[in-house]
Amino acid sequence: MILKNINPTSTKAWSALQEHYNKIKEVKMQEMFKENSNRKSDFTLKFEDFTLDFSKNRIDLKTFDLLINLAKKTGLKEAIEAQFSGEKINITENRAVLHTALRDKSETPIRVDGKNIKIEIKETLEKIKDFSDGIIGGKLKGFTNKPFTDVVNIGIGGSDLGPKMAVEALKFYQNNLRCHFISNVDGDHVFETIKGLNRETTLFVIVSKTFTTQETLTNALTVKKWFLDQATEADIAHNFVAVSTNLKSVEEFGISPNNIFPMWDWVGGRYSLWSAVGLTISLSVGFNNFSAFLEGAFQMDTHFKSASFNKNIPVVLAMLSIWYNNFFKSETEVLLPYSQYLALLPMYLQQTVMESNGKSVDRNGHSVNYQTGNIVWGSTGTNAQHAFMQLVHQGTKLIPADFIGFSEPLYANADHHSKLMANFYGQTEALCKGKSIDEVNNELAQKSSEIKNLSPFKTFEGNKPSNALLIQKLTPNALGKLIALYEHKTFVQGVVWNIYSYDQFGVELGKELAKNHLKK
Repeated sequence: MILKNINPTSTKAWSALQEHYNKIKEVKMQEMFKENSNRKSDFTLKFEDFTLDFSKNRIDLKTFDLLINLAKKTGLKEAIEAQFSGEKINITENRAVLHTALRDKSETPIRVDGKNIKIEIKETLEKIKDFSDGIIGGKLKGFTNKPFTDVVNIGIGGSDLGPKMAVEALKFYQNNLRCHFISNVDGDHVFETIKGLNRETTLFVIVSKTFTTQETLTNALTVKKWFLDQATEADIAHNFVAVSTNLKSVEEFGISPNNIFPMWDWVGGRYSLWSAVGLTISLSVGFNNFSAFLEGAFQMDTHFKSASFNKNIPVVLAMLSIWYNNFFKSETEVLLPYSQYLALLPMYLQQTVMESNGKSVDRNGHSVNYQTGNIVWGSTGTNAQHAFMQLVHQGTKLIPADFIGFSEPLYANADHHSKLMANFYGQTEALCKGKSIDEVNNELAQKSSEIKNLSPFKTFEGNKPSNALLIQKLTPNALGKLIALYEHKTFVQGVVWNIYSYDQFGVELGKELAKNHLKK
């Protein structure tokens, strides 16, 4: 076996953490800050334009050391080396896991079955560049020789969520092309998307590895029929492209062989936006920005591979998540980006995390006797503050939170940004400090005589954990780093939990049963 098969709960490292948890579980973060004046600097990591402050967590220096030791004892170092070198760590499907190779800027060959895949990756990137430049610049036109104005991405799962999230996140950098996404097999969704589009100036990007996915193929055929109301079969070659491995079916659909972009079995769907699946991203913001997006991910890959675990941002975030999930029995974590551009990030990371680590069988094929995958949810600040943050602050559940903020706004409006970031910092402080009953009573004494009646309802326990990730600015490079960070965090958790993070058999059963219902 390439990855070690270690039940983490059977290790001395886990036992030491459990013993430590029993001693520290009731300790308040407020007291920890009083006892250690250097706490913030002790628990802050910096990497290029990223700063992670994880001081507002229910840990002390011993906790941190024990968590890092657990990562070491479960074979994380060897697992990282195996993944990046192209070992077939996706054992159940006999595949390598090399989405990292798609953004690897080094000259080092990466081989799968003896073949250096970097050559084909480079050729594909050049094809994406030429095609994007041609569409954006007006050199490549629709079937009536008019420049394109709109792009429609037709895919589902990773073929939709990734590109859609990135296009929305990088909207500030968008060029003249308007991008739309069709994913759900719901016909209302399809017709609502295309109803205002001009067939002559719309480019359709069909993304399906097998070109047999029910939802994508159904939607593609519906769009094709709509297109042919005013065009001919020969016109399809001008207005449709595909990202697929099924060349025969794509060509039978009417798409030109020159307009077919490859996919590879060593890239999982939910990690595929770095590949030609990201063609719509490149069309939306231009290839130079797409390249900067890849470069950012590569920089985070380098940090993940080379930084010691106690200075490694993905490793630290992963181990903190395990601390709450497995010891505090906290089953969910909330993601709070303080940028409206990142509105789709929680949904995107739901797939990354829950499709990867939603497993109840370990790498030995045995049922696990401990919690694995986290439930990820969230929304943008400050919207979340007027919705579900009430439960996070005063509810009965312990919900660790990741706050993501930016030092600089894109439109340089200081008034808006200062208010946005005041809330960013205020929320993390409130979660940590809370508000004691004495503080509430003092407040109420100045305002009313109803102390006895209101004070229980206005008291905040505090001691709610959060991480604050501060990024200089939302650039394509920074977005690349951010997505790669959470990919690696997910990988680390899977390694420690002794599960396979890169298969997704749980996705298939419902699809199979749906086919049976269609036959009735």
